[in-house]
Amino acid sequence: MKTLRISDGIHRKLTATLGTLTAQTGKMQTYQDAIGAMLNQSVILPPELLAGIESFVEKNNHLGYTTKEEFIRDAARWRLKFLKEDFEYVEIPREKYERLEAAVKEMNTAYHSASDFVQTQIDEVLEKYEKWLGEKEVKKGKDRSV
Repeated sequence: MKTLRISDGIHRKLTATLGTLTAQTGKMQTYQDAIGAMLNQSVILPPELLAGIESFVEKNNHLGYTTKEEFIRDAARWRLKFLKEDFEYVEIPREKYERLEAAVKEMNTAYHSASDFVQTQIDEVLEKYEKWLGEKEVKKGKDRSV
């Protein structure tokens, strides 16, 4: 049997992975199992992307991320949801959205928020569109009867 010297950080990760594997499988695991699991579950990202994520997490800890791994898991979940759901996401520059939010509130409009304003506008246009389609059908029917 060969001996491999590892850092304390790696030892902690391996031990945590061993605990997770043992809990998942219900049987004792070895470091070899843990290393295999880590290799199978690893994703290699470019160093500059990792640095950007680490920097973002450090500067934005108010968002609740404590590690880059948490951020990456959340980003992957959000992207999967975005691709699988029956929704379209529209990008609005943050500055414009925040100004709209302020305008909606400060002008005492009938809307509760910028999001409420956008949803209401969409609903009103679709309602008008349905009415227009109905009128178009009626007109088409009259044209046929003449």
